[in-house]
Order: sequence, then structure tokens, then C-alpha cells
Amino acid sequence: MLFKRRIVLILGVLLLFLVACGKNDSSEQPDSSNETSIEDKASSNALSENNSETTENINKPDKLVMWVHDEPVQLDAYKEITESFTNEYGIAVEIIPYAQGDQLEGIALDGPSGIGPDLFYTAHDQIGNIYNQGLAAELEFTEEQAKKLSNYNKDVIQSFSYEGKQYGIPAVVETYLMFYNKSIIDSPPKTISEMMSLPNKFESEEMYGFVLDATNFYFVYPFLTAPGGYIFEQSETGEYDTTDIGLNTAGAIEGGELIQSWYENGFIKPGMTFDVMNGLFTEGKAAIAINGPWAIADYREKLGDNLGMSVLPAWDNEPISSFSGNKGWLVSYYSEYPDWATELALYITNAESGTKYFNIANELPANLDATVDDPSLQPILDQMKYAEPMPNVPEMSQVWEPMSDALQFISKGENPEDVLNSAVKEIQANIKLSKQ
Repeated sequence: MLFKRRIVLILGVLLLFLVACGKNDSSEQPDSSNETSIEDKASSNALSENNSETTENINKPDKLVMWVHDEPVQLDAYKEITESFTNEYGIAVEIIPYAQGDQLEGIALDGPSGIGPDLFYTAHDQIGNIYNQGLAAELEFTEEQAKKLSNYNKDVIQSFSYEGKQYGIPAVVETYLMFYNKSIIDSPPKTISEMMSLPNKFESEEMYGFVLDATNFYFVYPFLTAPGGYIFEQSETGEYDTTDIGLNTAGAIEGGELIQSWYENGFIKPGMTFDVMNGLFTEGKAAIAINGPWAIADYREKLGDNLGMSVLPAWDNEPISSFSGNKGWLVSYYSEYPDWATELALYITNAESGTKYFNIANELPANLDATVDDPSLQPILDQMKYAEPMPNVPEMSQVWEPMSDALQFISKGENPEDVLNSAVKEIQANIKLSKQ
């Protein structure tokens, strides 16, 4: 009896051992359901324009989430645009109002926990910081998607790349230009020399020929670079050499001397802030103001049909380059559906969507095939041809304050060469410190 019990016990143990081995063996075999999932995910990168045939149910989300800057016109525009996307692709889009300036911090906090968006919105000059923090997914385009990108401004697309890789789809572009009062001058000056001759016509009146915030590096950039200055040397492929700073070259110094001459000749006065400049122009006390498209609504309200717009005046008959600021859509590094988020970004910035967005939000689209049905805005589009995107490298953040201080010193009569030399030394020191 004892022998039989031992036999039963041994057989039981042996049976349990065989079952356990069977389980271990099966766990080492490929899971067919998991394999299908991986293949489906890979196939989802093969999105094409004929979505009804090629993307149906391929790793398709029920919903994508967008953080949209919390301006009513932008929210209204993207609500309408994403409804069209949902109708075409069958994917719901949840729009969450989120201030643009807070989104990077929000992604860093919410992304890892899985409650962040699939798409977020930022200015192109933040790309370097975003890259360093690992917040955005590198975009890999299908052949069909690459064709769609051919309709965008090439320089603007480049501004959303970093170290040769693409991290964003541009949505809107902006730059500044020359506004003029037609009740004071019949036509805008063609050159900087002509612009500087205007004040001499108003010596007997409390009148300015031109006004601008000349201590703001953003606005005086063209006058420092037109003679030959530059911020960072840039290669043909768009990469910046941040060790090569050109803000104290002979050309930049010449530009600094030009700016200082505006103060010395009384063309503009020290302490002329952005708000003071706007007040003088809208009150009819200045013939010209250099400002951006955000000022159009206010200027039109104050000046009506007397408002004119033009490209910036030329330097030695050559167009001068303004700064361009571009904003666009990035796919979160933490998105579970980067392929579909990329498709959404392309959809909401395509020609039709760009036209719709302009009509609602009145911002210029980066897609060159979009329709801007306002002939008065043509000068902005013309200036965009010469505009240069602000450098998108993190080192650019070390440039603004030293250059602002330098322009303040120049406005007070200090030697431009000495001031710019000091500014460049400070920029170099700050960059070195930021990398420690």
C-alpha cells in the first residue's frame, strides 16, 4: 500500500513537472496575437493619401489629443479643422486649451505619466531645447507624406529640424515689415537712406519720420546683419556653429554705428519703447513704424484707409532680412500613435486647413498653397521671402539679454565696437557656463 502511494506521488510530481515545462516552452514561442500587433504597428507607417483603403483599422486610435494655444480664435479654428479630419479618417480629436508658453513644461510632467497630448504647439526657436529634453518624436515620413511637405516654405520646414532630423510641421509664419501713414507720405521709402531722409522733412513739426523699438534685438536684427553681421555661422545644410559668433564683425559694428546715428540725429529718442512707438504712429505723429502683423488690427482701426504696408527698406539696393518666427505642431515623444499624430499634423496644416485657419485666426499659413485672400497682406508675404528664422539652438537663449544691454548702451552714446565686443564675450561666457 505504501509502495502504491509512493508510485502515485512520483507520478503526480512527474505530471506537474511536465506541465510546468510545457508552460515554459510555450512562453518562449512567439505570441501570434502580439506578432500581429507589432506588424500592424509597423504597417501603420505606410500611410497614404488613399486612407480608406490602406489605413483602415491599422493601429488606428479612437482618439488623438491636441494641446491648442488658449486663444479663442485658435480654438475655434482648430475645432472646425479637426472636425473635417474626424469625418475623413474616423478618428476623434480632443482639443485641450493650453497656453503655448506652458506646454513644454506640461509635456515634461504629463508625458511620462501617459496623460499628455499626441500633438503640442510651439515656436520653432524652442526646437533645440525640446531636443535636449527628449520631448518630441523624430518624424519619419512616408513617401506620400514627403510629397505633401513639398508645398511648405522650405526655410520654415528647416527651422523645425535639429541635427538633420525633423521634429515638427510648421503651421504659421510671421515677420515684421514697414507700416506707413499715407496721409503723411505718398509712398514708402525704398532704401534705408531714403527712410533716414524723412525726418528732415518734419523739423518744424513734432513729427517723426520713422519709429521702432531700436533697443530690441528682434527688430534691429536686419540693420546689424545687412552690412555683414550674423549671430551664428550657418552651414549650407542649416546647422549652426555656435562657436562662431558674428555680432562684433566689421559689418555688425557698421550696423551698430547706423543705429547710434538715429539717436545722434534725433530721428528717434532714447527711451522710445515699443508702446511709445505704437502711440506715435497711431496718433499720426510718425510717417513709418516697423512692427509685425499682430499690429494690423489696431493700426487699421486708428488709421483706416491711410494705413499702408511695405517690405523693409533695402541696404545698398539689396533686400534686408528680418527675423521670422514660425509656429508649428510637434508629435509628443510619449504618444502611442506617432504615425497617426504625424498624419493629423499634416492635415491641420495642409492648404485647405491653412486657408481655413487664416480666415478664422488671421495668421499666415506656412503652406504655400493655402489661399490668403487679402491683397493688403502681400507685403508680409514678400518680406517673408527675405526673412530668416531665428536660430533654434539652445545657445540662442544666451544672446538676447547681452544684445539688449548692448543696444541700450549704443542708444546712450557708448562706442558701438566696444559695446558689441563686450556683448559677444558675455554671450560666449554664458554659452560655456550653460554647458557645464
